[in-house]
Amino acid sequence: MTSFAGILPKPSSVTEAKETFVSRTPVQPEVTFTDALASEGYRLSITQQGVAIEAADQAGAFYASQTLRQLYGADRFRAASLHKGPWELPCGTIEDAPRFKWRGVLLDVARHFMPKYEVFRFIDQMAAHKLNVLHLHLTDDQGWRIEVPAYPLLTQVGGWRTGSWVGRQPDGTKEHDGRPHGGFYTTDDMRELVAYAKERHITIVPEVDVPGHSQAAIAAYPKLGNTDEQLPVLRNWGINENILNVSDETIQFYKTVLDHVVDVFDGPVICLGGDEVPTIQWKNSPAAAQRMAELGFTSEVQLHGWFISQLAAHLAKHGRRSLGWDEILDAGGLADDAIIASWRGEQAGVVAASSGHDVVMCPEQYVYLDHRQADHPDEPIPVGFLHTLEDVYGYEPIPAALPAEFHERVLGAQAQVWTEHLDNPRRVDYAVYPRLAAFAEVVWSSPDGRSYEEFETRLVNHHLARLDAMGVEYRPLTGPHPWQTRPGVPGRLR
Repeated sequence: MTSFAGILPKPSSVTEAKETFVSRTPVQPEVTFTDALASEGYRLSITQQGVAIEAADQAGAFYASQTLRQLYGADRFRAASLHKGPWELPCGTIEDAPRFKWRGVLLDVARHFMPKYEVFRFIDQMAAHKLNVLHLHLTDDQGWRIEVPAYPLLTQVGGWRTGSWVGRQPDGTKEHDGRPHGGFYTTDDMRELVAYAKERHITIVPEVDVPGHSQAAIAAYPKLGNTDEQLPVLRNWGINENILNVSDETIQFYKTVLDHVVDVFDGPVICLGGDEVPTIQWKNSPAAAQRMAELGFTSEVQLHGWFISQLAAHLAKHGRRSLGWDEILDAGGLADDAIIASWRGEQAGVVAASSGHDVVMCPEQYVYLDHRQADHPDEPIPVGFLHTLEDVYGYEPIPAALPAEFHERVLGAQAQVWTEHLDNPRRVDYAVYPRLAAFAEVVWSSPDGRSYEEFETRLVNHHLARLDAMGVEYRPLTGPHPWQTRPGVPGRLR
């Protein structure tokens, strides 16, 4: 039996009694709803007579059920129960509610495609940690993953590449594996994923990245680009100069894409990307120069803002808000309700929130889970900044430089799982866990009295067994298993 001390994320308030509730089978608690609790909040009461849940809403009732599942023990996280004998629960009361309403994870399925059944599994893991936003990065230079009936070549051509860059060679050479890679989700697949996530109170935020990170689309429809060159779907990682052109036809193309996206995804937010947009092709494009003259622009960066604003306005007609990476702050032309994802650091989040924009904090210096998690010599393909489990647990989503009157503009935070170097679900498991468990507590629980040592005790004594039961191939705290290493494949440290 798991004691109340083993719950993760840590609840707001716990009152524990010495008694134990015993039943032959896992109990189906009585659920009532009340306005007296905060949104997504719940009160779980366990006595010797039974289990009761009071909840603010359906989400709160669901999170109470996840807490109850933890209290039953790791066996409740298996696909089929192996439990023998009676079920026991500690008696007491838990009252709980999340600190932030955006408790998100980005999963990049563009660089390396993740089959649908593995996305279901990823959603199940999120739900067990009370996370509620799955940001799906669906398009990039290396692949287009969502079927758009009006433009079948996006997946027929843009959905696969002839190889992938293996690691990051220190001499800059491009060593490819020569193995074709691809895949995409049909419209029904995506509707199914949306419905599956919704049942677990998770909203999927789809991302169609523009006007950069778009070579897969240009490979499928060359008229979207700035040159007459037939480009391949990119096999390399990094910033790419091949971006979309600024013609009316390209804008209309993407409006049609977004019409399909909003038909499939019923959440209030759609991500337009907007990151890493080198403007060298626009500088050399007569068509871009003409567009700038028409709009009275003096800088190609303004074209970047104009491009995003055209599509954001189209989303607004559908009643949706746009989300963009923090470069769109520099580009200008933002809609008043645009949400900024602050990824290059915390300063963009401070600027955006202070100027009246809602913000999701996701700085690469703290919450990029594809970045290396130790300086261990066997760490597989070590890239980016060092983010230990303790580092992630110590992250504070409210920037210290943000004045208190703007704190409410921080919707929450989002961990990022980019997959350039995570080429299969086992690699994703290794990179994500147990650090995502630490992140889940950061965005759910109060920071008051937070102790990494206490968290690690709960993790080791209780929660790792739950991950084992779910089949999560996490990184051991002492370093990778031999089969989790990638000898001879170099990374790039920061």
